[in-house]
Amino acid sequence: MEHIRTPKVEQVKLLDRFSNKSTTGTLHLTATHLIFVESNATSAQELWILHHHIASVEKLSLTTSGCPLLIQCRNFRVVHFVVPRERDCHDVYSSLLRLLRPVSYDELYAFSYNPKQNEQQRDEGWQLIDLGAEFERMGVPCDQWQLTDVNRDYKVCETYPRDLYVPITASKPIIVGSSKFRSKGRFPVLTYFYQERKAAVCRCSQPLSGFSARCLEDEHMLQAISKANHNNRFVYVMDTRPKLNALANRAAGKGYENEDNYSNIRFQFVGIENIHVMRSSLQKLLEVVGTRSLSVTDYLVGLENSGWLRHIKAIVDAAIFLTKAVTVEGASVLVHCSDGWDRTAQVCSLGALLMDPYYRTIKGFMVLIEKDWISFGHKFADRCDQLDGDPKEVSPIFTQFLECVWQLTEQFPQAFQFSEWFLIQIHEHVHSCQFGNFLGNSQRQREELQLKERTYSLWDHLLSEQQLYLNPVYSPSFAETHPVLEPSTQPWNFKFWRNMYHQFDRSMHPRQSILKNTVMLKENSKELESTVRELQAKLQKFGVSTSPLELHSQQKERTLPPRPQSLILGAPLSRKEAQQEGEEEEVYGEEAQEDTPVGSGEERTVEGSSATENGYGEIQGSFGSKSEPAIVSLEFGVARMTC
Repeated sequence: MEHIRTPKVEQVKLLDRFSNKSTTGTLHLTATHLIFVESNATSAQELWILHHHIASVEKLSLTTSGCPLLIQCRNFRVVHFVVPRERDCHDVYSSLLRLLRPVSYDELYAFSYNPKQNEQQRDEGWQLIDLGAEFERMGVPCDQWQLTDVNRDYKVCETYPRDLYVPITASKPIIVGSSKFRSKGRFPVLTYFYQERKAAVCRCSQPLSGFSARCLEDEHMLQAISKANHNNRFVYVMDTRPKLNALANRAAGKGYENEDNYSNIRFQFVGIENIHVMRSSLQKLLEVVGTRSLSVTDYLVGLENSGWLRHIKAIVDAAIFLTKAVTVEGASVLVHCSDGWDRTAQVCSLGALLMDPYYRTIKGFMVLIEKDWISFGHKFADRCDQLDGDPKEVSPIFTQFLECVWQLTEQFPQAFQFSEWFLIQIHEHVHSCQFGNFLGNSQRQREELQLKERTYSLWDHLLSEQQLYLNPVYSPSFAETHPVLEPSTQPWNFKFWRNMYHQFDRSMHPRQSILKNTVMLKENSKELESTVRELQAKLQKFGVSTSPLELHSQQKERTLPPRPQSLILGAPLSRKEAQQEGEEEEVYGEEAQEDTPVGSGEERTVEGSSATENGYGEIQGSFGSKSEPAIVSLEFGVARMTC
């Protein structure tokens, strides 16, 4: 609270960025939130913004109506206030600058947030995800893969988790030697095991090869991965970087694997750009979607120039390559980028999502994030700007992963148990720092912060309200017919995620949500079914049968045959139509009737369509001076006029 100069400012205007509407209210500044309360006494709306959701605050030039304050949030909310007095605006501005940039983890919201749970409930929330049980579900350990304790004290790699799975033929000297040859000590380890083909997906960082360096232990490590797969001895090595970037890293003593030094490997560059390109691309995207009065052409050109969807496509393409190598060829795959915690996490997790239906459930998706992102050391603190650090380290890597998943849900709506609001809620809390799951850069750092003892788990919170995130069109049987997803990466399949980037812009293109309406209809149907069951139970108490009533007719009414599909109502029956009508009358057991001769001139009218019945008789008299129209009939496909 010592950073708050002015806790309350009245007569503040909230402007809508896509319209000229404004709302007047009171601005409150607390230790954790910025709160705007409307002045309307009957239906006062409140806007709550966590300090840590705020990415930037900008004080604009003074105007006649007051001092504008522009706030941009990490969850893509943009808020535009106009404060009457310049001094109050400056106080709020200065306070927010300090509050949105905490200098230590203890200042984050997670350490003061209290959902009114006791210690036992908090512990149970952290125990919901068990990665040991997850690897057992995959079939590991097995005769080819084992759990190693080489990193039990984080001595080999401080950014890896304690429990790691390696080939059973990889000894500790091989593991240690390989770690010394890899950037940040991130040696090849198992992240997913495809039981059906006994193929493995492994991850690591780039080798410190330079232009000619080699490491026998690292070569033995890749050979051990190859031998662990009896179905295919080849190992695909996927370098997710563009080749030009990898060549540039060679000059710094890093680089990529030389196929001449490694036996049975197939090397493949993928071409996903680095964190700096992704950060710039998102900024360009937000500039386009935040611009008012853009034409459709300018909007589409701006969206294309941002390159955002092109980057999304590149990540999905890489995941598809990984999936085909494992499921079709039965080959093991080793994935790495520079340090193995950004693009590697994107490709490995998305590939596992394509291969394994379990990860498309709510609980399975939590396990996937915990395994490939949290435990393997994606730098959430740096990439999501949790503390006041280097802005060049900030990048929307995890946001891109969530968007890739959303793109898949659009192509395969029946395959996912969760809706897009589940993804958006995860994105919200990655940046809110309200829960402890995503704090820090590694498991070791989280243990030092004692997050499980001092904060609460997001997964417990999401599972408690999972009914809000269920996909109404989800079909569990879809996984039986489509265990492996094969998405199309044609450009037109990639869409702009409106509900992510415009979720707070209520005035822009208001429309009904199909998803929410479907959920509402299903809930209404359940309520009606429950009401029917209650009424049936009451009727049974009174001895009234609830079985469907059987209707017995004393005399069967004659069912008229369907009207012939004639192009003109007044046309006589053709021979084919007359023959068809006769056959239908025989089916209905009617007495035989003489066929209407073709061209007899007898008009047919549809019941209820005569001029007298429809009240058109009076109108017809006003056109008495005109001759009667000729009757046009079709006979053998030729139009014939009869006067």
